Amino acid sequence: MKHLYLALLLLPSPQLLADTRDEALKLPDVVISANRQVQARNDSSAANTVFTRDDIDRLQPTSLTDLLSRVPGVQVAPTGGRGSLPGIYLRGTKSAQSLVLVDGQRIANTTSGDSGLQYLNVDQIERVEVLRGSRSVMYGSDAIGGVIQVFTRRNAEQGLQPRLKLEFGNRRTWQRSLGLAGGDEHTRFNLGASLDETAGINSTRASFPSDGDHDAYRNQSLSLNLSHSFSDALEAGFNLLDNRGKSEYDNSFGRYDVASGQTLGQKPYTDYTVSSASGYLDATLNAHWQSRLELGHSENRDTKRDTLSDDFSVFNTYRDSINWQNDLTLDEHNSLILGGDWYEDRFHGSTAFSENSRWNRAAFVQHRFHSEWFSTELGLRRDQNQQFGAQNSWSGTLTLPINPDNDVLLSYSEGFRAPTFNDLYYPDTHYSNPNLQPETSKSYELQWRSQLSDSTRLEASLYRTDLSDAIILDSSGKPQNVASARINGMEAALKQELFGWQGNLGLSIIDPRDRSTGYTLARRARRTLSLDLDRQFDQLGVGASWQAISSSYDDADNTQRLGGYALLGLRGSWAINRQVALSLKVDNLLDRSYVRARYSYDDPAFMNNQDYREEGRTWLFGVTWTPET
Repeated sequence: MKHLYLALLLLPSPQLLADTRDEALKLPDVVISANRQVQARNDSSAANTVFTRDDIDRLQPTSLTDLLSRVPGVQVAPTGGRGSLPGIYLRGTKSAQSLVLVDGQRIANTTSGDSGLQYLNVDQIERVEVLRGSRSVMYGSDAIGGVIQVFTRRNAEQGLQPRLKLEFGNRRTWQRSLGLAGGDEHTRFNLGASLDETAGINSTRASFPSDGDHDAYRNQSLSLNLSHSFSDALEAGFNLLDNRGKSEYDNSFGRYDVASGQTLGQKPYTDYTVSSASGYLDATLNAHWQSRLELGHSENRDTKRDTLSDDFSVFNTYRDSINWQNDLTLDEHNSLILGGDWYEDRFHGSTAFSENSRWNRAAFVQHRFHSEWFSTELGLRRDQNQQFGAQNSWSGTLTLPINPDNDVLLSYSEGFRAPTFNDLYYPDTHYSNPNLQPETSKSYELQWRSQLSDSTRLEASLYRTDLSDAIILDSSGKPQNVASARINGMEAALKQELFGWQGNLGLSIIDPRDRSTGYTLARRARRTLSLDLDRQFDQLGVGASWQAISSSYDDADNTQRLGGYALLGLRGSWAINRQVALSLKVDNLLDRSYVRARYSYDDPAFMNNQDYREEGRTWLFGVTWTPET
């Protein structure tokens, strides 16, 4: 492992043999998502944040969105407790303007654009990479704000490694997971399963009698990773992640019995499935050419049921994809990436859309020059879409090493987002527009990366993003390409080790504005700060988290102000021996009340009480058993 790490740092444009990819997923100082290849984080042109499995175990996040809220430039605006739909604002862009991948596969629902991140179970995750800034040259549509990629649990060791984890907490929360990893020098696998349940909270304030109860959440998760090396130059593998369950929500319908004060029947809920599967073939054809072929399938299924009125709605989307990428080392200074993408989206549901499928194919090329004095990266992509035709995307980066410990990067990138099926094909033509064109963006960025000392690293960015042809609803509810926005921002990440304490500080300041009205974009806080402090005392680990979020507005006209807030959390772990470990964490220690979003209910009696509740103080105690074999 140490030799692999040194090799990554020494290679000017790292392109490793296939059998090192699983090992690389364990390392904190490499990134894979930026160019779809393993490279040192400092060699990537993208501002990035990486969480390894060790980071996840140390931070003990309840959910993936909990983990993402620590990333500078990422804001999470939930709409209730666990399982509720969150807004994910990456560098001020909306959820549908950031691409979410699981093992390289798109998982977004093509009707709404939401990715179901709230349903991905952290126990089945090996690694999370967040790229901040447009990456449309490498990925095409949706990657305007950036890319969030989740990698499923992997095994990089030989022999069998079983694991079992049991956690319980307040609000009748139970989390159980088990797994088995194993392999030899040629074949590796990791199989895991989880079951999470909680009674939840009442997500809406006191408004109508039919939703005055808690909104429960249940998640069943399964992951599988299998890889086999036929030789030092050829590897094949398969990845699977499946999350499904039930998430209750509130609405204003249902039969309410005045005498008993109870809602009759079962409350409304969502049956959901978010899954992805992919297979790959990774080949090192010669000393200068590495090729990777991936085939994938993903599903995002959503069935909303209201047993009180016997109503239900089904919105299921499916995606098949093929990606072929070739990494070429031309000489010691020049390298080239050549590739092609194809995917097809399909819709099946209770609503008959005018079109229920569309395809997209693309070709991309990226050249990298690296020298002692400067480095450049130039990329071009052309997408051809069945619905809107062709779209070109460009990007370029200049890297100037001021000295061995300081780099300055100047970059320009273009991005776009294709309209969703709801935007284009919804059967009621009052609420759809088949003539919509993609939203587009142009981004400019200045980065500074500094290794201030052996124990201190600082990364900072100044950026501007201009959005054009943004899709909004007109006065009649019909989507139109009429909006534009300008987002200016600054973000910084500081990693510091002092007196045995490991500190990670993230700061973001943004100014996201509608260019037509001058108003701040809804649900975007201008200032966010996240701080994690951790220390290991032999078998005992302790840590604390503090997050501060400034005020924001819930509406486009900036009339509904949401107050700022700060949250404090504590955590600890104790390794009793090599097989048994205990963990305890308390989130929102001070039991603060806060709001990140409001809901709409057309009744004057409730106009001043429509804030989504968020969880107060929560605690979770866990036992992990990793028996030796």
